[in-house]
Amino acid sequence: MSTAAPSAVRKGGSWLIEETAADAIFTPERISDEHRMMFKTTLDFATQEVLPQIERLENKDWALSRQFVRRAGELGLLGTDVPEEYGGLELDKVSALMVADGIARSASFTVTFGAMTGLAIMPLLLFGNEQQKRKYLPKLVSGELVGAYALSESGSGSDALGARARATRKSDGSFLLNGEKMWISNCSFADVFIVFAKVDGEHFTAFIVERGFPGVSTGREEHKLGLHGSSTAPLILQDAQVPAENLLGEIGKGHKVAFDVLNYGRFKLGALSLGGAKAVIVEAAKYASTRKQFGQPIGNFGAIKHKLGQMTAWCYMVESMMHRTAGLIDQAMEAGEGTHPERLRFAMEEYAAEASIAKVAGSEMLDYVIDENLQIHGGNGFVRDYPAERHYRDSRVNRIFEGTNEINRLLIPGMLMRRALKGDLPLIPAAMKVFEEVMSPAMPEMPGDEHLENEARAVAAFKKVGLLLLGGAMQKYQQKVTDEQEVLSFIADILIDVFGCESALLRARDAHDRAIANAAQQADVVRVLVSDAAARIEAAAKTVIAAIAEGDMQRTQLAALRRVLKVTPANAIALRRGLADATIARGSYIFT
Repeated sequence: MSTAAPSAVRKGGSWLIEETAADAIFTPERISDEHRMMFKTTLDFATQEVLPQIERLENKDWALSRQFVRRAGELGLLGTDVPEEYGGLELDKVSALMVADGIARSASFTVTFGAMTGLAIMPLLLFGNEQQKRKYLPKLVSGELVGAYALSESGSGSDALGARARATRKSDGSFLLNGEKMWISNCSFADVFIVFAKVDGEHFTAFIVERGFPGVSTGREEHKLGLHGSSTAPLILQDAQVPAENLLGEIGKGHKVAFDVLNYGRFKLGALSLGGAKAVIVEAAKYASTRKQFGQPIGNFGAIKHKLGQMTAWCYMVESMMHRTAGLIDQAMEAGEGTHPERLRFAMEEYAAEASIAKVAGSEMLDYVIDENLQIHGGNGFVRDYPAERHYRDSRVNRIFEGTNEINRLLIPGMLMRRALKGDLPLIPAAMKVFEEVMSPAMPEMPGDEHLENEARAVAAFKKVGLLLLGGAMQKYQQKVTDEQEVLSFIADILIDVFGCESALLRARDAHDRAIANAAQQADVVRVLVSDAAARIEAAAKTVIAAIAEGDMQRTQLAALRRVLKVTPANAIALRRGLADATIARGSYIFT
């Protein structure tokens, strides 16, 4: 299932400083029949087997959860990333994206599934030795074993390296682990845990811990806001005896295991959020078309159309960036050298910023869609007779999973800055070039005749704003820039809009060039997205400029912002109404 695009492999973050051709990215319209088959298989499993049993899962029937894990293994859904020699399918990342999209119809089982495929299988695949892979991967891929990931502690959530769990080396080379891990998904019924502890209280290290090892136990289930159908409990280690051969990776290199796995987990969470949003849009469209007030369906009212149109537009943006990122990962893996795990590790490190963008944009898009779905349902959305309230409870944790959205907002510009300082990304020269450009006498821009020309000019302006602010922040704060969390967060929001709007723009242009049936509707979405983003970017940029400059310099930078960010607003009200009408008529997300 090759997803290679015509262009050469691009470096992570290069979209900020380079132009990209419309046919150079992977889009949902380019998926293959095999991709569609993987999606259908997963969707049928989620909707026909898992969802009908949601009440049993919500009542913590862990035996049923294990049955579903085993069934997912039989269907090949647990092994998309795993080489055939270990029982997997070794499919491309677009296939993994399609599976995540389909499985997301049941949020609680999605957590069980994600803990298996992303957090238990992936560390073993990327860092396990041959003996460990052959011992554990085939049984995890088949669903015979259930896996879990034990990183967080009560005092070290985002600060994972501040973990207090200890591993003491014994004379025979084995280890004794002591500590308590918190908020562990699948904990009550998992067989194998990827556990992080500090060897001799200093060297952060990963271990493979089996439930049956002496000294391993689990605590009571947490009483959670949502996700009642997934297990979340503490893992308790009291002189837990771990054989020497169950050391995962190298002593003191546990941070590599944790962070590389989180990069892929963030990409997957964006994909899961996308699938969840598509399912909720179906519910919102159906309810808006059947619920009547004042003698007509509520979907006829402008306030409801605004919600449905915006839900569709934001979902389209996330879908576009997710497929683009999956295509980038696949291209990097195809062009890379070494084993499958080595190429995957390289690709995920290369596109770590894009993975963080996917996580933040996806989880916040899902929250918006779910919140508006509940609002469309009105009082019915607040009671358990409808699934809207369950979606509302279940989605909130996505902004905490895989590193909080606050942490990821710091990572996005931070990773780009580090790459610039290392010479991997010519960010500083690009920022200086933009600054010189905006300070020079303005040349009149000749109108073009390209499809979505105005939106393309706007996206180019968004990039310039992002570069100016990144360069300004680095110059102002230098080595202490990482302490300026508010500034970095506002810059991150701009970068998310840049990547999202450009991904949507390129997809819509490609659809137009290839005469895709819904190309006109795709163009309408892009007009809405770009118009909305311009206002957000202007507000965020003014806030950053006020923080990094003052006096004449501040006035100069504000003048530069006005010169760069000249975006004519679209009639977003009319455009959203058209998108809403199409969504209601179809009864689902219109771009699937």
